[in-house]
Amino acid sequence: MTFSPADADKILADNFAPWVLALGLTVQETGERHAVLRLPWSEGLARDGGGLSGQAMMAAADTATVIAISAARGGYGPMTTVQQSTSFQRPVIGADVLVHVRVTKLGKRMAFADITLTPEGADEPAATASTVYALLG
Repeated sequence: MTFSPADADKILADNFAPWVLALGLTVQETGERHAVLRLPWSEGLARDGGGLSGQAMMAAADTATVIAISAARGGYGPMTTVQQSTSFQRPVIGADVLVHVRVTKLGKRMAFADITLTPEGADEPAATASTVYALLG
């Protein structure tokens, strides 16, 4: 089954809270075990000093994981975050962030993923994360 970015955008619209949708995430790419989402720069998501809020980046990583797992499974199914660990390496100021997710293990009940958040045009990531999800259905 082909799982397109349009399919993934529909998952976002149909399954996420309004505050997550307010981040403005769009799906750029989906593949067998990965997804790339764009978190657009917004002054509304900046914190003191003008850097993109870590909370916004963590929410983007968590949300992008759902899309990558859905792509790996061929469609959306109920799931929930069990664990997320995020390391921030540098600030993001005035740039969209590309959120690359790679599903590293997809089991019957659990899924694991690695996430890299890189400002558009940058060579180095601003943050990395890892997630563990429970697959409920």
